[in-house]
Amino acid sequence: MDVTALVMAGGKGTRLLLSEEKPLLRVGDKTLIEHVLIALKNARNVSNIVVAVSNYTPKTAELLLNFPVSIIKTPGKGYISDMTYAIKTLGLRTVLTISADLPLIKAKIIDDIVEFYKKSGKPALSVAVSMDTKTRLGLGRTYEFELNGKLLVPAGINLIDGQKIDQEELEEEIYVSEKKEVAININTEKELKIAEAHFRKTNRSLENF
Repeated sequence: MDVTALVMAGGKGTRLLLSEEKPLLRVGDKTLIEHVLIALKNARNVSNIVVAVSNYTPKTAELLLNFPVSIIKTPGKGYISDMTYAIKTLGLRTVLTISADLPLIKAKIIDDIVEFYKKSGKPALSVAVSMDTKTRLGLGRTYEFELNGKLLVPAGINLIDGQKIDQEELEEEIYVSEKKEVAININTEKELKIAEAHFRKTNRSLENF
């Protein structure tokens, strides 16, 4: 199964209230989007990488010219809308969508998620983190849902059969992770500081794309 990673990097990032484009914020020695791209490059189950940008992220688009990835410019009408636009425009089949604000994500975690999706046999999968984990790490959340009596928060990682993108309802599997690498995404300055602190603790090597 060939899996195309679609990195969503075209949002406004309004919650951060910063002049810098969110994908270009730095954790450790690299920008947020570079950390995500390195993890995807090293993932065995990812065949291709496409980055979705918009008019809101021109500097991000410029940075990406230095990387061997494909770039698509989306309308900038929102995460779901831009994701759908990219999948349909490029005719993508099996797609892993991932936010550009997960700086601690690792290749092994991505591979595990893809393997879980393959075994599920379902056309869609969403990755979520428990509310307890988000709270323990001092992280915020904008949306939560309940599954089997447990409150969960979407992690910004999904898999979908791109050929079924127009179907109103898809049977979906939920992959629950309690790993900080999945839980820590950047929507506020506080979360950026939390990511930086955990990055320093893990003593991560200076990997390059």
